[in-house]
Amino acid sequence: MTNKMIDRKTAPAYGAIENINLLKPAQTKLNNGCDVFCFNSGDQELVRIEWIFNNLRFDPAKSLLNSATNTMLTDGTATLTAAEIADKIDFYGAFLSVDYGFEQSLVTLYSLTKHLDKTLPVVKDILTNSIFPQKELETFIRNQQQKLQVSLQKNDVVARRTFNKALYGDTIYGLTAELDTYNTLHRDDLLTHFKQMYQPSNCTIIIAGKVEQPALDLLAATFGEGWDNPATPADITQPEANRAGEHFYYVEKPEALQSAIRMGTPFINREHPDFPAVQVLNTVLGGYFGSRLMNNIREDKGYTYGIGSGITSYKQGGALFIATEVGADVCKAATVEIEKEINLLKTELIPGEELSLVRNYMLGSLLGSLENVFSHADKFKNLYFSGIGYEYYDRYTNVVKNVTAEELLKLANQYLDFDEFYKVIVGKY
Repeated sequence: MTNKMIDRKTAPAYGAIENINLLKPAQTKLNNGCDVFCFNSGDQELVRIEWIFNNLRFDPAKSLLNSATNTMLTDGTATLTAAEIADKIDFYGAFLSVDYGFEQSLVTLYSLTKHLDKTLPVVKDILTNSIFPQKELETFIRNQQQKLQVSLQKNDVVARRTFNKALYGDTIYGLTAELDTYNTLHRDDLLTHFKQMYQPSNCTIIIAGKVEQPALDLLAATFGEGWDNPATPADITQPEANRAGEHFYYVEKPEALQSAIRMGTPFINREHPDFPAVQVLNTVLGGYFGSRLMNNIREDKGYTYGIGSGITSYKQGGALFIATEVGADVCKAATVEIEKEINLLKTELIPGEELSLVRNYMLGSLLGSLENVFSHADKFKNLYFSGIGYEYYDRYTNVVKNVTAEELLKLANQYLDFDEFYKVIVGKY
């Protein structure tokens, strides 16, 4: 028997990605108005269930209510302490987490299907009977203040906070809590917020995994009965962003060895027809390891370990941003190079070989992100909460494969005006 040697000088063959096939959910509605979306796939007797709530309208005077209420959901109910909640979940090999986002807050349960009759009632108790014990609230405030004190020593954290505040002002997107802000949290406010926000009509349940009918019946029986809507619907409208007039912010730290740079501009969101094409443009600029910003500022100049650009998409617009930390002595030079790379996108066509590489990277990343049924559910969430349908991904793949260098040049001139960028420097400049 002979072993055939691998020719390591020749790259393996590859094929173009033609289509992205996404799983689509079955939809039902519980008696109390809660929407349920089901992704049934996989061989393992495991499910992930997410209870997703739209955040209530942002109140600058009580700016931490959305995040604090969600974070403290597992800190105790009328019948269970925080330790008892954790013990019950752990006993059945399940995992329970709470996550806060600018627009939605989530409660997520991973559980073996055979244990759902034991784990679902714990989540039901959390969503209907949380009491936010005073002692736990005081601990939460103290811990968060300590974390914030540490975070505010980090230049990149200060830069991000300053940037968001400039772009979004006194809105949920521009929230920049200070130490004293945590002292505005009061148990009565959390209880009121909890009752208004965590109601069935403001909840979307997404269940993914090997989901058979008994599991769906148990879910409906647990959360469709005994969980009622209050008389007042949840107010999930959000105030308009009030951008700052000042576009340059310098937070000087004389002893800094590195300076954090964050700059960018208000931008279109996923609903806009140009969004897939500008994602291609962003990827060329700073959206992957081989991007122009990385090649120039890391590989060529050696100013940083890493630099990147990204696009955030919110219901009320979004932002294109560039972020890095560079040696304090080269901060000004780095900003010059960033401007140079942006201007090149506005004056020179992207070479075909580079554009082809970016196309393959983006389509490969999308395909690679669909590794299991949970990934398909995550893609659905992006669409559902943006108010768009599955045709978005068909259009996305078509644009990525076919957008021309001429079209990208035009988009760069339309959307990338460096003079109008908000620029934040924290450190030395």
